[in-house]
Amino acid sequence: MFKTKITPLALVIASLSAPASADLIISEYIEGSSNNKAIELYNNADTELSLEGYTLGLYSNGSSSVGNSIDLTGTLAANTTYIISNPSAAAAILDIADETSTVTYYNGDDALVLTKDGVIVDSFGQVGFDPGSEWSEGGVTTVNKTLRRKDSITTGRTDSTAIFDPSEEWEQFDIDTFDGLGSHTGNGGTAPVPEPLEPLVCGAEKTLINAIQGDGSASPLVGTLVEFEGVVSADFQGDEQLKGFFVNSLAADIDANPLTSEGVFVYFADTDVNVGDHVRVQGTVEEYFDATQIGSVSQVAVCGTGLAAAATKITLPLANTTDLEAFEGMLVTLEQPLVVTNNFGLGRYGEVELATERLYQGTQVALPGDAANAVETENLLKKILIDDGSTVQNLDPTAYPTPGLSAENTLRTGDTVNTITGALAYSFGLYRIHPTLAPSFIATNAREDAPELNAEADLRVASFNVLNYFNGDGQGGGFPTSRGADTEAEFIRQEAKIVSAISAIEADVVGLMEIENDGFGEFSAIASLVDALNDADSANNYAFVDFNVDQIGTDAITTALIYRANKVEEVGTAAITTEAPFDFSNRAPIAQSFKSIETDEVFTVAVSHLKSKSCGSASGNNADSGDGQGCWNEIRTQGANAFADWLDSKPTGVDDEDTILVGDMNAYAMEDPIRAFADKGYKNVVAEIDGDTLGYSYSFSGRAGSLDHAVATQSLLSKVVAATDWHINADEPISLDYNVEFKSEGQQSSLYSESAYRASDHDPVIIDIKSEITLTPEEQTPVIAADQVFAIDENSAIGTIIGTLDFSDPNADESPVVKFITSDNDSVSINNEGQLIVAGEIDYEFENRITLTVQAQDSAGNLSNIEKVAVKVNNLRSDDDNDAGSLLWLSLLLAPLSIVRRFKKK
Repeated sequence: MFKTKITPLALVIASLSAPASADLIISEYIEGSSNNKAIELYNNADTELSLEGYTLGLYSNGSSSVGNSIDLTGTLAANTTYIISNPSAAAAILDIADETSTVTYYNGDDALVLTKDGVIVDSFGQVGFDPGSEWSEGGVTTVNKTLRRKDSITTGRTDSTAIFDPSEEWEQFDIDTFDGLGSHTGNGGTAPVPEPLEPLVCGAEKTLINAIQGDGSASPLVGTLVEFEGVVSADFQGDEQLKGFFVNSLAADIDANPLTSEGVFVYFADTDVNVGDHVRVQGTVEEYFDATQIGSVSQVAVCGTGLAAAATKITLPLANTTDLEAFEGMLVTLEQPLVVTNNFGLGRYGEVELATERLYQGTQVALPGDAANAVETENLLKKILIDDGSTVQNLDPTAYPTPGLSAENTLRTGDTVNTITGALAYSFGLYRIHPTLAPSFIATNAREDAPELNAEADLRVASFNVLNYFNGDGQGGGFPTSRGADTEAEFIRQEAKIVSAISAIEADVVGLMEIENDGFGEFSAIASLVDALNDADSANNYAFVDFNVDQIGTDAITTALIYRANKVEEVGTAAITTEAPFDFSNRAPIAQSFKSIETDEVFTVAVSHLKSKSCGSASGNNADSGDGQGCWNEIRTQGANAFADWLDSKPTGVDDEDTILVGDMNAYAMEDPIRAFADKGYKNVVAEIDGDTLGYSYSFSGRAGSLDHAVATQSLLSKVVAATDWHINADEPISLDYNVEFKSEGQQSSLYSESAYRASDHDPVIIDIKSEITLTPEEQTPVIAADQVFAIDENSAIGTIIGTLDFSDPNADESPVVKFITSDNDSVSINNEGQLIVAGEIDYEFENRITLTVQAQDSAGNLSNIEKVAVKVNNLRSDDDNDAGSLLWLSLLLAPLSIVRRFKKK
């Protein structure tokens, strides 16, 4: 295979040089589901044809340059075909293909050109023009269809840049129709007229459906022409549907064997049938990709109408994954609450996976190895796929949720449904139900706004994977780039969603992953994002940490740090390292220290993006060991250990123990890298706060788990008051993202909003922190208010509470006041709560004002200033009592004088 550039002018010149009649033409084009793609070439000549010099080239997405091509070799017999297949196509294609090639990596909007020694002999599509997702005229479309060249077309289409109308030369067949591949009439010939068929007789001898199905995984009658009868239970004969219908056994024909199904799919749409029709069908038993069906149908007779096909009740979880084989082709119903676990294929294929509960990655909730694998084994028993009964990709509107998916009418994983009724089928390796009644979904897992800052917190740190945020040349051009948005229009859509999300989080520091690694200049991606944030959020001043390098490491994407400069400021030196194991696979670590402007709290934030699980060239200990951790586990674990050691070295030059590392670790909560961080003293913050590992930030193949983590030192962890994943991305259908591919013009509008939802594929992790406020000695010392005066009645009983001191303790949570020191008087004491209490006799006549000195002491030994406190003693006796008392004292004073006088008289 080689690639060469052919310009539109060269193509025009080549077309002018083309012969009037080409011996080799493109005779069939298959653009099916998944990788079911193939091109059939036909030798129109009456003699053998050498294929030397022939080249088939692919022009993708409106390109004027060939992107892929294949040089043909060998010879081709007269009036025979040559099939070029996708290497991963279905067996029905590969079995008859002459060659496989990546030239078949096309979609419905890509053009193909067949040349001989550089001269165009045939073409399909229009080179240099992008039709959107397909060429479509006259009821013939180039997407999700098989197209066959009309028998009357014997010459090639040599002007590859001309407007392309597929209906002019091509006939359309259903998606994944392969039965004509390998044969072509050509030369204007006509197919022979078939012999008349003998009409079907209802009620005549027949084969039972349960006999067709048998009690094994495949029918015992494959290849047999049969006639059978039953009731139509589901009708999917429409052009955009399955091109067939499901039939249940008549009640009288049902057998007693629980392993034989009483239903079958009939691949036939030429005779219209309706649900409830009693039909007799003549056709051949087939195993179509391991699904038993009736194909090559010659006749269908409607024997009666108005019958009812009863749905058979099934339940989840299954005892065995093969249990559903006994119900293949039947009308079934699930009457139990089911949870949406996978909506990835909702927009493109109309598929939604349901399960008895939210399903988790094995290594999110169990240790790698047997325990994790056991979780996945159980997962397989708990789920079922529902399908929309359509072969059309990107159906508009989608079948679910009613009346169609939109940016506002979402269907999130975690939402529920209580009943599913439909025909049970098997295709693409999965059992699936094609509903005959529209499912009624419940928004059990409704969208939530960004979490409010915890009442105790004053700092917030977050992580955000920005899903390949590449800004072109930073000035509106430079698209497409190696990743991310293909056009400036797509980039504007992408940026709006990311800005909405980050603005709503209101984090003081945000660690970013998957941002373009193009430095920190005026037109860099990080500068573009920060500018957009400041334009959208005038209340805050966002800034980015400048690491003063042209690139961080060598990867196309990198990590980054942004922060609110009105809330925190950088301290120390921004640090990176590219030492092993960060010189390959694991992205280079970054870190910077910050100080809270409000509280002076100092802390360090680092960002990690460890090697992904995609296998690629993984080998040795990095190959998938089958323990649930995927590929590259060893290098991720080495990265975790090395990252922790690097952080312990205080790379920013700030000697502070408060460190938090956020990022996409590409490891679930129970996997080796996360446990390695914990062993080094960096604990999983969300798991520590939740007390379990049921949090999630990502969904893959219908399994939830956390690839995104925040791990922190014990010092910082002790200050965390809240931690959560904000589920704006992982739960949402991928169709709601910024991309315009695989969406109709209407869907490009209806499926998009500038909201935070599906801004990325990873959920942000949000951590709320309560600063440890360091007080000056003055701020820690208790204070007693000056000049306090209290009152107490004389003769009050010991223990009587006089009142409570007015005092303050600015650091009561850490070092509360534990005692009050008093002096100068013993008749009044003060307890630890500051209450003045009568401790001795209180006598107005003896002391009508008590004065004592008081000093407060806290648990840290801090002493307040000494203050004077006065207690006024209230006199409770009357004036008469006071006069009598005075005469008594006077009598006592005068008594000696009377005695003296008596002695003198003698």
